Amino acid sequence: MPETEEIIRLENVFKIFGPQPRGRAFDLAAAGVGKDEVQRQCGHVVGLNDVSFSVRRGEIFVVMGLSGSGKSTAIRTVNKLHDVTHGQVIVDGIDVQQLAYKELQAFRRQKMGMVFQHFALFPHRNVIENVAYGLKVQKVPKPERYASALEALRLVGLDQYAQNATNELSGGMQQRVGLARALASDPDILLMDEAFSALDPLIRRQMQDELLAIQSELHKTILFITHDLNEALRIGDRVCIMKDGEIVQIGTPEEILTAPETGYVAEFVKDVDQGRVIKLAEIMSEVRPIRSDTKFDELLTAFSGRSGRFVVDESGNCIGFITRSDVERVGSLSSPSLSAAMRTDVPEAEASQTLNEVYADAGRGLPIAVLDNAGKLIGRVDPNEVLEELGRVEALADTFDHEVFM
Repeated sequence: MPETEEIIRLENVFKIFGPQPRGRAFDLAAAGVGKDEVQRQCGHVVGLNDVSFSVRRGEIFVVMGLSGSGKSTAIRTVNKLHDVTHGQVIVDGIDVQQLAYKELQAFRRQKMGMVFQHFALFPHRNVIENVAYGLKVQKVPKPERYASALEALRLVGLDQYAQNATNELSGGMQQRVGLARALASDPDILLMDEAFSALDPLIRRQMQDELLAIQSELHKTILFITHDLNEALRIGDRVCIMKDGEIVQIGTPEEILTAPETGYVAEFVKDVDQGRVIKLAEIMSEVRPIRSDTKFDELLTAFSGRSGRFVVDESGNCIGFITRSDVERVGSLSSPSLSAAMRTDVPEAEASQTLNEVYADAGRGLPIAVLDNAGKLIGRVDPNEVLEELGRVEALADTFDHEVFM
């Protein structure tokens, strides 16, 4: 994802729970003492320990961690459901933690939509009334708020259920209503705290698809909290992994999966289906194609080995693949030509495709031509590289054998 302006920034944020959070417990945490030791000595719980990260405008930034990692505490500092013990939380240039109650309420309504694990729908209101409720609080006239609510319901595929009671909907549909309610006021930022965790696996995956489809249309800034690494890697533009109130690693899904920085991360990723995450762009090698107008008698000098090369037309489009043995075979013909030596059944894939998507093509034994969005040849992936990459990632955890994971 290209660099864009940040819209959310946490800077050296501490959050300590207890009667004297700014006393000895903070001093210990700031000095690097771990969460368990602070609790043992002071009876205080370190929720966040010197946490800093930024979220770029228009990205899905996922904070992932197990129970007690601090992930939900982090998101609740962004809308000031939690006051911080130390540090700053800046949202679109505003220091949220300094806002007084009325300013904070207005800021939340204007800037943020919130979706939580529990749907929190009003049982006595129908679907459209639930979705439009936030706009009603903002005193938006009924025709306008219903129009916005219907558009939000369209985005989540529930506009035909606008007049239904919420108890007539399945759990997944109710969560869609919750998402539509957050979208109805057209906020810049969506805060989603374990939004899909209460759903069955199949429905959860459908909701992930729904969110990605909506994001491709609206380009919201989404801060998403989850305990599920598969979910984090599937939907996140970047992923922040937390443990014991501290950040362990931040990176793209590919970076998290292929270059874990600690044994804790490596232990997590070893059970992930890497083929769903790693893209061809991560493993493709440089390509030196042969032009289609190359004279046949020049072909033998074009090969340094027997691995073969792609052939491109004058526009850079891949039109085939040729090996030294192909050239030698055709050379005995009365009228040898590049086109006669070239094979055209070359597997092609875009750089954004995953290893799983090309696994069958890799099984054919031919190199895969990697194309950009315009269809131009930009790289190659040899079949053995697909298997080698999957094996390399699975073995990463072994390099951290002496590290304590949990």
